[in-house]
Amino acid sequence: MLGDKLGESRGKRTARRVLPVDAGFKVEVSFEDRGTLLGIEGFGIGTYTSTSRPDGTMYGEGQGVFMTMDGEGATWKGSGVGKFVGGGAVSYRGAIYYSTASQKLAGLNSVASVFEFEVDPEGNTHSKNWEWK
Repeated sequence: MLGDKLGESRGKRTARRVLPVDAGFKVEVSFEDRGTLLGIEGFGIGTYTSTSRPDGTMYGEGQGVFMTMDGEGATWKGSGVGKFVGGGAVSYRGAIYYSTASQKLAGLNSVASVFEFEVDPEGNTHSKNWEWK
């Protein structure tokens, strides 16, 4: 069951590169964003790999960091499934797990989070995540 909204951010894809695989394709993508997490403003950077699957969907795994404006941070790791939605846009759904020593963000250590992550054809990103109860 979905719980409280944990955060939302908007940003930009900063890099892409194709990685070698035997079949299909695998792409590494990096992005930067700004938004809130637990109501605290901050910025993030992340990198994920996305691997094509035979049915046209993609499987992705990633990691990143969220930093508050005063320098406290949390790292995250996640995975999800995605699909192309037209014109080069991509839409993902999955789960993220956080780790932090920050007292402000400490509540993230015991939370499983589910996310929506969208990238439009111009590389603009929009993510939202919620506590998974």
